[in-house]
Amino acid sequence: MTDLALPVLHRDDQLAVVNKPAGLMVHDSALARGETDFAADRLREQFGRPVFLAHRLDRATSGCLLLAFDRDTAGALGRTLMSHEFEKTYWAICRGWPDDAFEVDYALDGGPGKPLKKPAVTRFRRLATAEIDVPSAGFPTSRYAWLEAQPLTGRFRQIRRHLKHVSHHLIGDTSHGDGRHNRAFRMMGIHRMLLHARALAFAHPATGVAMRVEAPVDAEFAKALALFGADAAA
Repeated sequence: MTDLALPVLHRDDQLAVVNKPAGLMVHDSALARGETDFAADRLREQFGRPVFLAHRLDRATSGCLLLAFDRDTAGALGRTLMSHEFEKTYWAICRGWPDDAFEVDYALDGGPGKPLKKPAVTRFRRLATAEIDVPSAGFPTSRYAWLEAQPLTGRFRQIRRHLKHVSHHLIGDTSHGDGRHNRAFRMMGIHRMLLHARALAFAHPATGVAMRVEAPVDAEFAKALALFGADAAA
């Protein structure tokens, strides 16, 4: 494995799940802006065969990335995604203390050049809370929450934009977040966006066997989770 290889979480003859690092674009697109390093290119070289991405992750998001090795498997995974028989679980750290469980049902457009809004739903569960001695908005401390997020639709930057909509901005998000809280985390040595694709659960298209694949967090995300007293090594 070279330094450019991505950690493999699962691999078989039809598909693989890798742990994409934060900061790596998945594929070339209009948002690439001169970028030349893409996960898709690395994976073709790493596996020595064609790869077909089953879904996408934002550049700043880390975690589970699913790919197929042939078009039939890719098509089957795509149908599973569309039928909602596919569970995506993310970890996120946000400002404030939201409810223990909540759902955001708020239509979103498709991003730049795609103004049409479509239904978008995300379910959130609060895993833990933390309060640190950093003044914020007239208060002597700042409050944060560690969330589990399950998007039921797949819109552009859905989790990030839904958290902004309910004023629980994602930490480290420079596009939709809160600059004051982002700076507080940078002062702690945490410079990445705190969104991680923690797990994928789906039926294997070739065998029908129920699969669940989990991705460990990186050192910076683990440092953020330590604020909540969490053992983030898992």
